[in-house]
This record gives sequence, structure tokens and C-alpha cells, in this order.
Amino acid sequence: MTFDSSNFITSKFFRQYGVFFFALKKLFETWQVGMAKANGWNAVFWCNHDQPRAVSRFGDDKNYHNESAKMLAAAIHFMRGTPYIYQGEELGMTNADYISIEQYRDVESLNYYKILLKQGKSKSEALKIIGERSRDNGRTPMQWSAEKYAGFSSVEPWISSPDNFTHFNVVVEERDENSVLNFYKQLVRLRKSKKIISDGAIDFLERDNPNVLAYRRTLGNEELIVICNFLGVESKLAEKTLADYSAQGHKKLLGNYDGLAENLRPFEVVVLEK
Repeated sequence: MTFDSSNFITSKFFRQYGVFFFALKKLFETWQVGMAKANGWNAVFWCNHDQPRAVSRFGDDKNYHNESAKMLAAAIHFMRGTPYIYQGEELGMTNADYISIEQYRDVESLNYYKILLKQGKSKSEALKIIGERSRDNGRTPMQWSAEKYAGFSSVEPWISSPDNFTHFNVVVEERDENSVLNFYKQLVRLRKSKKIISDGAIDFLERDNPNVLAYRRTLGNEELIVICNFLGVESKLAEKTLADYSAQGHKKLLGNYDGLAENLRPFEVVVLEK
């Protein structure tokens, strides 16, 4: 059994219509808790080859690229089950942001573009809609380097890379200790070294919080608290503050910002350990 979070809508919808975020939170809880009770095991993922890129869809790939890419990664990597990393997700690869319909290859996108024009949309309006939804967003070549064709090939690939491949690629990110790639490496190391992540119980916190996904993992005397701000604004916790957790002996294990602030910063993830 799998929980495919890719069926949900974009971060701007989370901001405008909180009902979608609550639906997402509820489905996470239903699958995680339900599978645990039945001794089941999930496949957990944001992306696949038919969906837009997670950081563009659920995060903010312009203003908070690294922060939102890391938050989304941690949100599922501390859950029960097997987290899948779709090619390029570990780099924070974004939607293609093509400027011309001729750059698209997906038949569904090309057909829908024509339908939108017939419905009265302008070319720029139709292209914007296609740009947010096209399956081609998840099919651009793996970005290995800043070289021509993103180091993917010595000849022109069937589909082109986003222009930002010069910034988000394996070579650049391997050298940057604060990159999305190196954050993913930390997540993988933690899953391998801490049995609580694979074997621990899970229960969800901040259920009524319109901005925050939070849950607790427990195994014996061990405890992890995972807190994720899904919006690009400062958010407060409703049940306990970060200072409350610190006072109870929780220490920061991982995060995408330095230190701890009074409230959660835009797209912040904090993982606390006790």
C-alpha cells in the first residue's frame, strides 16, 4: 500500500484555502496511524514522473527554495515506511518554467494548451497553467553539472532542463554543506542510525494548526518531535512552544535554519530529540 501525496494542490492553495492542508494532514495521519495499527508498511513520497516537482508545487521555489525543499524532505523521511526520493528531488529540482509551448513534449500538456486557447485563455495564461501542471515538470533530465545539457548528455536531450540547472546540480551541491543534496544525505544517515525512525510508534500533534504538520515518534524511552511549517510566513505552535519542548529536555537534532527562534520561520522544519 502507498500514500501518494502528489494528488494534492499547490502551496498557494494551502495559503488561500486551509481546507486542503487539513485534508493533507488528515490523510497523513490516517495512513500512518492506520498502517501502524495493522503492522503495515507504507511507501511515502511526494513526486513521480506524472507530477510537478514537489518544491514548486508545495513549497516556494523562488523565495524559499532550500528551506521548503528541505522541509518537504524531512516531513516524510521521519515517518514510518519507506521514503522514496524521485530523481532530482534530492537536488531540489524545480518545475521546468518553459517560456514556450514548443518546449513541451507531453501530449496531454500540448492538447490541454489547445483546449485552453479555445476556451478563451491568452497564450500567456495558458502557458502559465500548463507550467504549473504539466507532467513534463517531472521528466526533465537529471542535473549533474553546470555544463551544457546539465551534464546529462553530450547531445541535445529529448526535453530541456530548467534554466536554473547551473545552480541546482550534483557538482555544485556536493560542494555546499548547506545544500539540499547534503541535507538529504543527513536524512538517510539518520534513518540508518536511529531505529526509532523505522520502528517507533507515531502520533500526530498540532491537529488544528492551519500552518503546521507535526508528529511524535516514540520507541522505549526515546522520542522525536518533527515540526514542519508549510507556509512561507512565520507560524506559531498551538499546543506547546519550542521553548516548552526545550524546557522538557528536548534538543534540536536537525533543522533547515540555524538555532531555534520563538516561532517557526518560513518553511522551517525542526526535529527535536529526547
